[in-house]
Amino acid sequence: MSTKDWIEKDYYKILGVPKDADAATVKKAYRTLARELHPDRNKDDKTAEDRFKDVSEAYSVLSDPEKRKQYDEARTLFGSGMRVPGGSGGSFNFDLGDIFTGTGSGQGGLGDVFGGLFGQRTRSRGTGARRGADVETNVSIEFEEAVDGKTVPLRMTSSSACTSCAGTGARAGTVPRVCPTCTGTGYTSTDSGGFGMAEPCRDCMGRGLVVDDPCPVCSGSGRGTTSKVMNVRIPAGVVDGQRIRLRGKGAPGERGGPAGDLYVTVKVGEHPVFGRKAEHLTVTVPVTFPEVTLGADIKVPTLNGVPVTLKLPPGTPNGRTFRVRGRGATRRDGTRGDLLVTVEVVVPQRVEQPAKEALEAFQSATSGDDIRAELMREASKRG
Repeated sequence: MSTKDWIEKDYYKILGVPKDADAATVKKAYRTLARELHPDRNKDDKTAEDRFKDVSEAYSVLSDPEKRKQYDEARTLFGSGMRVPGGSGGSFNFDLGDIFTGTGSGQGGLGDVFGGLFGQRTRSRGTGARRGADVETNVSIEFEEAVDGKTVPLRMTSSSACTSCAGTGARAGTVPRVCPTCTGTGYTSTDSGGFGMAEPCRDCMGRGLVVDDPCPVCSGSGRGTTSKVMNVRIPAGVVDGQRIRLRGKGAPGERGGPAGDLYVTVKVGEHPVFGRKAEHLTVTVPVTFPEVTLGADIKVPTLNGVPVTLKLPPGTPNGRTFRVRGRGATRRDGTRGDLLVTVEVVVPQRVEQPAKEALEAFQSATSGDDIRAELMREASKRG
């Protein structure tokens, strides 16, 4: 298959799997599509035949770890299109076909740009626009807030264009010049054993420009620091340690490039009464021996403070868990999980005389029931 195929074809989309799909998921998707599109089931169907070929081709790449790695690297470097200096606003878009054939710019086609990834030396061409950096922060919320969700204010400090030089890095009244090392692309190529890779130009630090008279405010970097307060919605049902990604809420890009992403790691506090088990809340409720023996209606607390009544059937064993529906954490679809109530028999530390006499009478009345007889029989069989 050609280099062009590796750039233009989205094999993940062809198989209908995410980019982080494991080998088992890729294999399952391929088998499903192969059965559906196989020529024996679609005679004289040219469309199905072409899709079958694409599916087979995609699987041949994604099922091979080495090929998949090379494909992912190729897509990361060049899969989103090229922008080079020279057009309106300092850059213009190439037609991808022209890049491969070399007819669009007279520069020799993508073989100059990409061939080194497959064994040839390359000349790398960078982009004018630069994506902003990703920003990470932490936020702490209470247990109740994690269950129902909360909007929290975050003060974000990030890099932005210097207001003094408007992001050029040059002193007011001067302009930077094109970097002679990378000719303004921001990238150079390295060759290691015949395997060429693009890397940011070291002379201009990937900017494509060299500043001779730097701006005194930003020291020629073209970047400054901004601080702003952002209201971030923490979704209901978030768990401790969960990392939330907010696209485009990170540091702003350079030269019209997109902003980076904001990653918020959530720390959820503990609750003195309730616990979490996925979308369900858990609680342990103390009960007495008569309640579990004879059966009883007991009050159980809920997170919103309104207790519910739980009916214990006679003979309830210690440690049994009951389910109170709809009293748990909020799910993504807006419904709620359940409250899981575990009963725990409490043994009194002191027994007053009337209670002691009643227990002795109970013990005498049930003395004929040997609750350990079965245990002893099973143990003797193993002896």
